[in-house]
Amino acid sequence: MSELSVPDAVRQKYGAIARSVGAESCCGPTAGGCGDPISSHLYSDRETEGLPADAVTASLGCGNPTALIALEPGQTVLDLGSGGGIDVLLSAKRVGPAGKVYGLDMTDEMLALARENQRKAGATNVEFLKGAIEAIPLPDNSVDVVISNCVINLSADKDAVLREAFRVLKPGGRFAVSDVVVRGDVPPEVRRNMELWVGCIAGALEETEYVSKLRGAGFGDVELEPWRTYRVEDARTFLTEAGLDVDRLAPEVDGRVASAFIRARKPLAAACCGPECCPS
Repeated sequence: MSELSVPDAVRQKYGAIARSVGAESCCGPTAGGCGDPISSHLYSDRETEGLPADAVTASLGCGNPTALIALEPGQTVLDLGSGGGIDVLLSAKRVGPAGKVYGLDMTDEMLALARENQRKAGATNVEFLKGAIEAIPLPDNSVDVVISNCVINLSADKDAVLREAFRVLKPGGRFAVSDVVVRGDVPPEVRRNMELWVGCIAGALEETEYVSKLRGAGFGDVELEPWRTYRVEDARTFLTEAGLDVDRLAPEVDGRVASAFIRARKPLAAACCGPECCPS
């Protein structure tokens, strides 16, 4: 395994991807290479119409979180791990000029790319923040919706991420993310491999564990819906890129990795029932 910590490995890899945007390649800077089965075919042409090309090229997610939830004009949205900014810009259109969308990322190169995409898009209701998703630089009860696209699985402290998401949401606020999950056990070689971690596989939670952690952070109305399950040939691609024994391991991960839509809600504050508002 690399001597880099998980955050440093993530920052190094995604910084390089951001720097590569605009360079000639067969299919752009995808996380898994050309034809990556996880990050391909996530947005419709209608959704990406009018967006800066670099925002679309730098999209490295595993789903489309903006399609998970009905955003309303005037809402405040936070995108955890905003990358090149595609989900921020899509959300900004939906909340309108009276709303606000924050994009949070720890990688300087991605933040620079996202801010340039914001400029090209003319999005005035957007702000990109530098920081870690385990320590969100926003006040308590300050956002209506938290979204994320295949980023929480990259964190080495997912409990902290979910606690922070819960903290910054207003009572009744919603959590709507796309992420990679594991369905059952996967081989230890996959879990240990740093390249697969920064490529969204090794850090993925088992689906029931994800639900349990959300509830442990205080969320209710938790739903996890796998929508794209990866088969042996998909596994063969990312195992080969990681330098692992494909023929031995691919059958062991067949059908055990999936992209999922995950939704939850922060409960409404308990109604006041003290002596000042509930007299006897």
